[in-house]
Amino acid sequence: MTAASPPIRVLSRYLLRPQAPFHFHSRCQHLARSQRNSSAVAGARLNNSVEYDSTPILHHTSRTALQNPELPEDVRKGQTKRINLYTAVNDALRHALQTDERTLVFGEDVQFGGVFRCTMNLASDFGTERVFNTPLSEQGLVGFAIGAASEGMRPVAEIQFADYVFPAFDQIVNEASKYRYRSGTTGVHCGGLVIRMPTGVVGHGALYHSQSPEVLFSHTPGLRVVIPRSPTQAKGLLLSAIRTNDPVIFMEPKVLYRAAVEQVPVSPYYLPLDKAEVLKQGKDITIVSYGTPLYTCSAAIAAAEKDFGCSVELIDLRTIYPWDRATVLESVKKTGRAIVVHESMMNAGVGAEVAATIQEKAFLRLEAPVKRVTGWATHTGLIYEKFIIPDVTRVYDAIKQTLDY
Repeated sequence: MTAASPPIRVLSRYLLRPQAPFHFHSRCQHLARSQRNSSAVAGARLNNSVEYDSTPILHHTSRTALQNPELPEDVRKGQTKRINLYTAVNDALRHALQTDERTLVFGEDVQFGGVFRCTMNLASDFGTERVFNTPLSEQGLVGFAIGAASEGMRPVAEIQFADYVFPAFDQIVNEASKYRYRSGTTGVHCGGLVIRMPTGVVGHGALYHSQSPEVLFSHTPGLRVVIPRSPTQAKGLLLSAIRTNDPVIFMEPKVLYRAAVEQVPVSPYYLPLDKAEVLKQGKDITIVSYGTPLYTCSAAIAAAEKDFGCSVELIDLRTIYPWDRATVLESVKKTGRAIVVHESMMNAGVGAEVAATIQEKAFLRLEAPVKRVTGWATHTGLIYEKFIIPDVTRVYDAIKQTLDY
């Protein structure tokens, strides 16, 4: 007799519970001591936990939240509330369901709130004809979503983890992405289709709950691939994704669902899907990133600017396909140096595309080679996650090496 699968609530509690501090194996301790892994000053401690309560990446007051120039004037005059990222996703879905009867929300266990609780209470408030569970078939639920979108609905399909999207890969890259192109001037398309999925490492995801497959979709014309960094971004970008007439892959960094908390405008608003955002101005070096690694970059920048007296510009791509080349190139032509940081593997990653574009369009303005700080090209073993993804020390070292070139 096969063992029964654990209830969804048990799985959710396991994935989201606080984890014990990570301890190096004795062999790893020896290797760490024998290698010069950081050029920081002696005694420096760079790889501390991210201070989400004080990071400049998040809006900690209503005043700073409402100063965002991308918000419409009526929203900037309104109120904010302090929420985390999964609640911001819930807010966006709730507004879409309230304002457009064509909106549908479905996926595996979404009727009960989903693993990360992003769809909590939506089924009870809007009925199970519009918010409902699907069979455990990613290919099936995405195929259904494409059909619903082609009939004029606005389906938001949830893949429980980005790691589970691969059975639906053919539906996405062979059907959803080509629908408008093959329809010519008939006006038929599957715009309004949004496929949401939690992505990236969470500290203890191991082989099948830690992957970052965004680059697999960024090779496909006809799709938009969006990765928000914060609750404010998640709400505004998701509402824009539901409204656009392009199929959107919307990837939510799972570690940020509860960790990232900030003041978010109460009123609905729409953020651009085709524009990167300069989070911090600088004149000596440009760092380009997206999603969770932006917090790592911010901490590394604070340490590097203090130690080296440099000025670092930080850019959030937000949409990694099609990405905002103009904003990145303008920054690099000003600073003359560039680093790209992301969790996913280096080989054929987003960083490779950004670096190639920079050398092609801004080569004569570069003072150093474009550097990439990324995840290693390996599968994510359970106890090795912290070795694989970029940390503050690696970004700090990249800044120093690029400045010293």
